[in-house]
Amino acid sequence: MTAAACRLAQQRLLLASSLFLLAAALAAALVLAPARQAFAQSAADLRKSDEPLEINAEEGIEWNRNDKTYTARGNARAASGEVEVLAEVLTAYYREPAEGEEGDSEIFLLEATGNVRINSPEGTIYGDKGEYKLDEQVFIMTGDNLRLENKDDVVTARDSLEYWEGQRKAVARGKAHATHEDKEIRADVLTANFEENADGELEMRRVDAKGNVEIYTAKEYARGSEGVYYVDKELATLTGDVRITQGENQLNGKFAEVNMATGISSLKGAAPGSEEAPTQVRALVLPRASKDKKPAGEEPAAKEADSGS
Repeated sequence: MTAAACRLAQQRLLLASSLFLLAAALAAALVLAPARQAFAQSAADLRKSDEPLEINAEEGIEWNRNDKTYTARGNARAASGEVEVLAEVLTAYYREPAEGEEGDSEIFLLEATGNVRINSPEGTIYGDKGEYKLDEQVFIMTGDNLRLENKDDVVTARDSLEYWEGQRKAVARGKAHATHEDKEIRADVLTANFEENADGELEMRRVDAKGNVEIYTAKEYARGSEGVYYVDKELATLTGDVRITQGENQLNGKFAEVNMATGISSLKGAAPGSEEAPTQVRALVLPRASKDKKPAGEEPAAKEADSGS
C-alpha cells in the first residue's frame, strides 16, 4: 500500500470513529426519559464497542484539509449495533498535534444538522441540530419541536436537551415537560441525575425541577417554585409558594410532599431543616353541599308536568 493510500485509509477510519462517537453521544441523551429503567450505557461505553459502524450519505463523504473537517452529506446515516443517527449532514471537526508533538489527529467537535433523529432501544430523540463537545463531554440538541419519546415517556423542551457525561446528568431547558403514564411534571428546567447501581450501571435517581414547577397526577395538581422527584420512592417535594389542588379543594403552604405511589400529599409551613419561621398552612375545603349548590340567580330546572294534566 502506498503512503497516500495508507493516509486515506487512516482518514476514513478517523471519520468512521468520529461519527460513531456522535452516535454514542446522541444516544446517551436518551436517558432524560423519566422512566425507572436503568441507563443502558454511557457514551464512554459505546465508544469502546466492537460493533461495526455503517455510514451512508447520498451526496458522499468529504474531507476538507483546510477546515479540518470530515462531512457526510445528504440523508446521512450512521449506525452501529442498535444505535442509529439520521441527519441531513454529519460533520466531525479535528485538530492536528501541536508543533513538535507526535500523535494522530484528534476529534474535538461532532455535529448532526438538519432533521436530526437518533434511534436506540431506549427511544428516539428529535431536533434540528446535535453537538457533541468531546473536551467537555457534553451533548446538546437544539431546534424546534425538541422531544424525546419512548414506549412510556415523552420529554419536550423549548431551548435544549443536554447530556453531561462527566457529571452524569441530563437537562431539559426552557418550558421542559416530562410525561410518564398519567403523571406529568413541568418546569423551566428539568435535570435528571444518575448514579451507579450495584451492577455498575447508571440509573436515574433524582430529577431536580426549577422555576414554575407543576406536577399533575390523575387526582391532583401541585405547583411550587422548585421541586425534587425521587425516582425509586416515586416521591416529589415542592418548595416556595406551594399550592395543591384536589378537585375543588385547595391547600397552600411553603413545603409539600407528593407521594405518587400512594396518592397521599402533605403540606407544611416550612421545609424540614429550614431556618425560616414556619408560616400557617391554609386549606380551602368545599363541603359537598357547597359543590352541588347552584350559582346565585340560577333557577332549578322546571319539573316535567304530569302526563295527566
